[in-house]
Amino acid sequence: MASPWDELTLSFSHTSMFPFFDIAHYFVSVMALKRQPGATAEARKNPVSSWITAMLHCFGGGILSCVLLAEPPLKFLANNTNVLLASSIWYIIFFCPYDLVSQGYSFLPVQLLAVGMKEVTRTWKIVGGVTHANSYYKNGWIVMIAIGWARGAGGSIVTNFEQLIKGSWKPQAYEWLKMSYPAKVTLLGSVIFTFQHTNHLAISKHNLMFLYTMFLVATKITMVITETATVPFAPFEDTLSRILFGWQQQFCEKRSEAKPSFTGTVSSTSKPVADASEKAKKKHAKKTE
Repeated sequence: MASPWDELTLSFSHTSMFPFFDIAHYFVSVMALKRQPGATAEARKNPVSSWITAMLHCFGGGILSCVLLAEPPLKFLANNTNVLLASSIWYIIFFCPYDLVSQGYSFLPVQLLAVGMKEVTRTWKIVGGVTHANSYYKNGWIVMIAIGWARGAGGSIVTNFEQLIKGSWKPQAYEWLKMSYPAKVTLLGSVIFTFQHTNHLAISKHNLMFLYTMFLVATKITMVITETATVPFAPFEDTLSRILFGWQQQFCEKRSEAKPSFTGTVSSTSKPVADASEKAKKKHAKKTE
């Protein structure tokens, strides 16, 4: 007989994302788009462009994973229900009278509920990406990690290309140059679920899904409440970076400290030589006189 914990985690792993969790994902994604400078004016001036950008925010991870697996990038359009649902949310957020939807989203409890439900969908996307990649490349764990990462956090990468086309792209906002919290935590989850899928991690899938999702929800809600963008595991990153790459930096610092002392000794020893050469020149000049 299964324990209550196993029954809880197993039933949680069978939770359907449609429609409520998908609605939360679309809502948070489109609200992030609207908060960008000039997004509201762009939606009223060119609604088609705004709608395409919103769809990239909502389905960017699926588009990027399809590109990496040589599948049709517009495969998400085959799901008419989700596209219509995301389009409806885009419309009511940008064109609701008196901006009532945005004002309702400004309440903290609503934000916490929405971002928490969105993080649940991230787990399902990572697991779906890892499983889908395994169907193409059996136990190809590098490909599985890449596809799980792309499906879980590929929206920010795809929107960077969209900004590049529009001419509003900034190098400092590029996801590969400066990874955000969603990209980092999704990469971590993709690695963990890949190891679990290839039987390198001794934990059941439903238990891992529950624990990882609770970690995502707790950290994200904490970041929203405290209004900070600091990654929770930043100290671990610093420690690991010093262990793996810090020795080279220390070696370079020691070399840079040794160079001034060496040049200083050379300059000090060169002074008597210069004085001796000047004295010899003066003696030679007196003899010629």
